[in-house]
Amino acid sequence: MARTLDVDLLRSFAVVAETAALSRAAERVGRSQAALSMQMKRLEELVGRPLLTRTGRGVLLTVQGERLLVHARRILASHDDALAEFSGGTLSGSLRFGCPDDYAQAFLPTLLRGFAQHHPAAAIEVVCAATPRLEGRLERGGLDLALVSVPIAVERAILRREELVWVLPKGGTVTRPDPLPLALGDPDTLDHRAALAALDGAGRAYRIAYASASLSGLLAVVRSGQAVAVLTRSAVPPDLRIQGRGSGLPSLPRIGLTLRLDERHASPLTRAFAAHLRTVLPAL
Repeated sequence: MARTLDVDLLRSFAVVAETAALSRAAERVGRSQAALSMQMKRLEELVGRPLLTRTGRGVLLTVQGERLLVHARRILASHDDALAEFSGGTLSGSLRFGCPDDYAQAFLPTLLRGFAQHHPAAAIEVVCAATPRLEGRLERGGLDLALVSVPIAVERAILRREELVWVLPKGGTVTRPDPLPLALGDPDTLDHRAALAALDGAGRAYRIAYASASLSGLLAVVRSGQAVAVLTRSAVPPDLRIQGRGSGLPSLPRIGLTLRLDERHASPLTRAFAAHLRTVLPAL
């Protein structure tokens, strides 16, 4: 008898992979933890491979689980696209979505365009700000959902991993490089803290030449040759260059991108947009 991958099993598996905890995943999919565990067991039986490893802190994907997750996201995206196209199941209304500046430039056009194709009547208000500001607005009810940057070591529901890099003018160097002049985000942002920690650890002298939540301001300072910035690799524009290894600058950590929203009180439109982000963003 031919084996078939059930869409509901794949959807539950994708949620388990994102949350890395059966209890949180069960709450999101509206099942008991026991029922969700049975679903995962059934999926493992279908593919004939172990997909999850239980740990004291939750669950981790096996190598086979990571491979299946890639297929699952593609299958779910195709399934949802087909269903929306032929069922006429478009959504209307508005939502408030927060996104850090660097991710907005790199990913937002594709994310919004894809969602608008299926839900043209939906209006999405985008707020670009640093992660601490977005999280504050979420807590006050000023946003419906937000993408935020998090340290990989303390967050398990990671949608995408990004490398922090040193950014300089293309074809040039910074003026008066010692102590190293820096153009960084606000002091409570990850790029700011990661840069200082790396330089302190390497014993490299530095000074804060420019600190701002404005990405365009940081890029302008770098283009002028007055300072070095720290950005996610995907946010580096083509007219600037990434300082490679062996430059004398210390290595920087990778950070994660995750989604924040209150699933229990989210509107159908907000939940649909969140599902779209979870499906599309990892593949960009």
